[in-house]
Amino acid sequence: MGKLVTTTTLCFSLSYLFLSLIFTLFTTKCQFQSTLFNYPPSYNPHKHPIPTLHSSCNSPVFFSDYGFVLSEIQRLVGDDSLWDLKYEQGNGNGDSFGRNYSTRKRLSYFDYGDGGSEIPCGFFKKFPISDHDRMAMESCNGVVVVSAIFGDHDKIRQPKGLGYKTLDNVCFYMFVDEVTLEQLRYHNMLSKNTKENRIGAWRIVKVSSEELYENPAMNGIVPKYLVHRLFPSSKYSIWVDAKMQLVVDPLLLLHSLLIVKDADMAISKHPLYVHTMEEVVATARWKKWWDVDSLQIQIETYCENGLRPWSSKKHPYPSDVPDSAIILRKHGVASNLFSCLLFNELEAFNPRDQLPFAFVRDLMNPKIKLNMFEVEVFEHVASEYRHNIKHKGSVKTQPTRTKRASPDLLANGSSCTKCDSYLAEMWGEPQD
Repeated sequence: MGKLVTTTTLCFSLSYLFLSLIFTLFTTKCQFQSTLFNYPPSYNPHKHPIPTLHSSCNSPVFFSDYGFVLSEIQRLVGDDSLWDLKYEQGNGNGDSFGRNYSTRKRLSYFDYGDGGSEIPCGFFKKFPISDHDRMAMESCNGVVVVSAIFGDHDKIRQPKGLGYKTLDNVCFYMFVDEVTLEQLRYHNMLSKNTKENRIGAWRIVKVSSEELYENPAMNGIVPKYLVHRLFPSSKYSIWVDAKMQLVVDPLLLLHSLLIVKDADMAISKHPLYVHTMEEVVATARWKKWWDVDSLQIQIETYCENGLRPWSSKKHPYPSDVPDSAIILRKHGVASNLFSCLLFNELEAFNPRDQLPFAFVRDLMNPKIKLNMFEVEVFEHVASEYRHNIKHKGSVKTQPTRTKRASPDLLANGSSCTKCDSYLAEMWGEPQD
């Protein structure tokens, strides 16, 4: 039976389902896992997931036996040899959570060198959560799974396929704002008379969003990219967008996608785009960010300071654009530096984290070991759901109308004059 388990892959065929059944029986000693949480019918958390586009994997990922993975990760999290960055420290009473430095100043931190410099990485203003939650987060030693819902934009969904020891070895934290918390209490899913709020596997942490950023999406960026600072004792983390529901045990995912690959971070390739410019255009076209002028300034800043389109020269990185709905990290120097530098770019421009991804990755030192896995794998380790329909009076993430680009940006027939060389290279045109 153990040999069968080691051949399990992320490609969900009939044989995989059969092996998964064997795996479940084996790891739980023939006891089926009880439901983590029974949602009230009024909450309607599950509806129907968005159908996947790929029924099979061209490059399947193999799981190891659950018991072996559990003992291996327990051994790794007990290793205290990892060392961290040095961070610029605020007194917790600053005017803003991050410091919006100039481009030149931000770039000066990209080369960490011998580790002597201090890196700005948020927390110049106190992260607005209770001391009770903060103490619990700081004591999470090992593996943490993190998600967030701001503006009641998504539903809370329970992870599936958990091994019988996973909840004893993994912390699950969901960050929410007041609007989301109000809805959870409206559906009688939380009690008002307890400090520690739990919904199934998730510990619910209230963030006073009025004390952080006006944009709820930017508030979500803090736990997404500064997880290593919120959970300073953790060694590994998995970020899961609230629109996603994990269907594979997080320990198995960490082992197969991160540890076996000897990577600092694992993230899916984008299903459609390879070049950063493609994502910039899509962001403007589909109104993912309202200020087109600021997108123009952002991409020109990156072109001017070294961003190049993706090519085979960038191997082993297979793409410049990720799907960042699920991010797996080993909390070490390279991963933490990447997260801090990326957060600083988002602080400077906007919370669209795919836009500065390649710029930070390509220019930072030390280089980050990155496993950008196939989108087929992404589709089969999690189910994706549509965002909540906005309720009347809920927090807006951006203005309802997109701000069009200024007419002078179209001068000389080019909307990105500082990116001419980038575009020529991307289109394969000869350069002077």
